Amino acid sequence: MKACLIGMLAVPLSAAPSGSAGAFPGGLKSGEALTVPLQILVMMTALTVLPALLVSVTPFLRITVVLHFLRQALGTQTIPSNQVVVGLALFLSLLLMRPVLVEVYQTGWLPLEQGQVTRAEAWENGSKPLKKFLIRFVREKDIALLLEITKTPPPRSASELDLGVLAPAYVLSELKTGFQIGAVLFLPFLIIDIVIASVTLSIGMVQLPPVMVSAPFKILLFVLVDGWNLVVGSLMRSFS
Repeated sequence: MKACLIGMLAVPLSAAPSGSAGAFPGGLKSGEALTVPLQILVMMTALTVLPALLVSVTPFLRITVVLHFLRQALGTQTIPSNQVVVGLALFLSLLLMRPVLVEVYQTGWLPLEQGQVTRAEAWENGSKPLKKFLIRFVREKDIALLLEITKTPPPRSASELDLGVLAPAYVLSELKTGFQIGAVLFLPFLIIDIVIASVTLSIGMVQLPPVMVSAPFKILLFVLVDGWNLVVGSLMRSFS
């Protein structure tokens, strides 16, 4: 994805003659390349925005939300650590996004590299696979909200939605889905907490916090049912 963004934004200087003035701001014609300092500025800007795109318009968002809820439900606080959670979410996201990234490369960056299309056409063609992926998981209610906020007329079809509307709508939809899955994950562990708290209070164990007593039982239950396999498998299937 990084290579696609950089390649679509920066092209070799030899692509066009220098010193020509034209329709682009700064005196660049549509076929002329950017100067080296401007290319560096654009690339650095793209690299700065890339982490935000990674965590918002990919499955990374839903996966991290669910894993956070799972860790809270288990009551293990910092186990697994944030680095492990983020690493697992990153690898799972790349696995899910690989077909989309391959299609973006083949339809956007590759024709641009071969000089068959302009940068604008490459961006338009390369964004279509990403739009197709986002549309699969976005809710109509969230799209309607963003269209109302931006005062944009509704398009004739979902494929005509702008990424500026589609991306935040996808974030809202994924947050709702992640919270729904997290609430379902919490229920069995909450039942264990309630049962343990009732037992400890009934026998007068007020000196020992119920959370400390229930933690081993929750971890044992999670291990016995092979919880990581079930959670990760369900997450991956939710995107298929």
